[in-house]
Amino acid sequence: SSSSSSQLVEQAQQESKSSSAKKKATAPAKQLKKLSKEEVGKHNSKTDCWVIIDNKVYDVSSFLADHPGGANSILAYAGKDATKEFAMLHKPDILTKYGKEMLVGEISSGPVAVPAAAHSDLSSAPSAKASSAGISAAELAKHNTAADCWCAIHGKVYNVTPFLNEHPGGASIIVKYAGKECTLAFDMAGHPRDIVSQLGLDHLCVGDYMGPAASEEGSAAQPSILSAATEPSKPPLSQMLNLFDIELVARECMGKQAWAYYSSGADDEVTLRENHGAFHRLWLKPRILVNVKDIDLSSSMLGHACALPIYITATALGRLAHPEGEVVLTRAAHRCGVIQMCPTLASCTLEEMTSARQPGQVQFFQLYVNHDRKVTEALVRRAEQQGCKALFVTVDAPQLGRREKDMRNKFTLEGTSVQKADDTQGQVDRSQGTARAISQFIDPSLCWHDLAWLRSITAMPIVLKGVQCAEDALLAVEHGCEGIVCSNHGGRQLDFARSGVEVLVEVMEALRSKNLQDRIEVYMDGGVRRGTDVLKALALGAKAVGIGRPVLYGMAAYGQSGVERVFDLLRDEMVMGMRLLGAPTLRALTPSMVCTRSLDHHVVLVPRDTLADLAYEPIRTDSKL
Repeated sequence: SSSSSSQLVEQAQQESKSSSAKKKATAPAKQLKKLSKEEVGKHNSKTDCWVIIDNKVYDVSSFLADHPGGANSILAYAGKDATKEFAMLHKPDILTKYGKEMLVGEISSGPVAVPAAAHSDLSSAPSAKASSAGISAAELAKHNTAADCWCAIHGKVYNVTPFLNEHPGGASIIVKYAGKECTLAFDMAGHPRDIVSQLGLDHLCVGDYMGPAASEEGSAAQPSILSAATEPSKPPLSQMLNLFDIELVARECMGKQAWAYYSSGADDEVTLRENHGAFHRLWLKPRILVNVKDIDLSSSMLGHACALPIYITATALGRLAHPEGEVVLTRAAHRCGVIQMCPTLASCTLEEMTSARQPGQVQFFQLYVNHDRKVTEALVRRAEQQGCKALFVTVDAPQLGRREKDMRNKFTLEGTSVQKADDTQGQVDRSQGTARAISQFIDPSLCWHDLAWLRSITAMPIVLKGVQCAEDALLAVEHGCEGIVCSNHGGRQLDFARSGVEVLVEVMEALRSKNLQDRIEVYMDGGVRRGTDVLKALALGAKAVGIGRPVLYGMAAYGQSGVERVFDLLRDEMVMGMRLLGAPTLRALTPSMVCTRSLDHHVVLVPRDTLADLAYEPIRTDSKL
């Protein structure tokens, strides 16, 4: 019948589809084209750029302009095997997700052809003799002058001759290591591992280093800036009863350069000291007969819960305090339930900090805007891709301040007997310092209208870090910022700028006068050393308080345990303070509990702060008659 015929036809069609599906399922995967390393080596230009990663060959020519780290960091490996360098900076599955369309083949066998430098700015520099066999220590040692300067860092040899005069720390410190393996000295200076790529200098790489390690080359003999030559016998961590105790131990543990960089302030360091001193002019008015059996310190920042209304603010060069750098702070932040702000100028890479993050942990990113806006855009997108939840834009540093402790120490480290004649004639440059050496890229042209551009390149909330008056706070609201930080950069920028807590009072009064206090979150940092300092700031309107130096000192003195001790001490002091104030929750802290009458009177009699005086190392002069 017609019915049975149609059933037979339908059955045949189904069997045909099933057979076709089985053939597809069992069909072998498309074979990748076999390519020799010599063939890959021919594709070594900006318009024809192939790289080898895990034995696979990718044509990344069309991706160069979109690479978050910039095109130069890829071009450095055009026609080469970049497996090791790729693995250092990226998650293993990133190519599986995003690189399929760029895959053109896989390596069969044969040595990598070393292409000529694709960058014209190196055409006048001494030519590299790199080969697939790498560069030996003997070959490296031949390039040991300012006119022909090679250095080996982290297994790579760089021809830094054209970079000498551009180095923010001066040429002499690089020439000192000309023809040598200098990884240890490079790391001791606190550089992030990916700084070469960050600065777009990958093209200076001339080959792999095949010589002995740094310790065998003598770099280990250089004085460490991570710790003093002879570390003192430290008291047990349990004996640290306040943050000043920890600071004093850190001062004895840290090397001279590291301590000078962290502890220094601008010019006469008046603002540095005022930041903490201002809290001494704020007096508390406790309430009585309030049920304070249970104290709740939990809070939030930009909608993200935190166990304490305190966050780790961004501070540069964490490896000056500890060999592991900022990842120690990441682990401690998770343990203490606080938010970490990852700095642009960290010793660790952003990926190292975010990889150390635990599930549910929140990190923000602090941004210095670069002269090259493309570099900034790539960095911002990279931070967002790495899971950072907010962008804190530093706005108080169009130029870094004069920090004389740091500047003087820098000269002391690099000065030699051969400079004495020039010194007497005033020809020795004393203007250098660690801060100067890491900050040359900061763009002083950053303006209010740039906020629209920042908003266009990220979905992260934008917070302005470094607001110092009510007028700018109101402008921040007008420009749609989600938050501001009342801060003077830790007293490291403009000396005689007011303290963060004094600015906070002015800002909150202005916001409340226009009923804008709920339109923006307000934070403050600078000078916080006691739990009562935190409580005063919160009562006056701050959503949370940032701390910087204390966590660095804790890390330098006792590692992760020292950082955790900092938060444990502040937590204990806050619990006690809230009970005695009559405030069981943070919401119960109100401006009426703090007397601000003397705050803006900058010369008043208050009891001497003996702990702060003891911890403070006075600025000095080396001038002698």
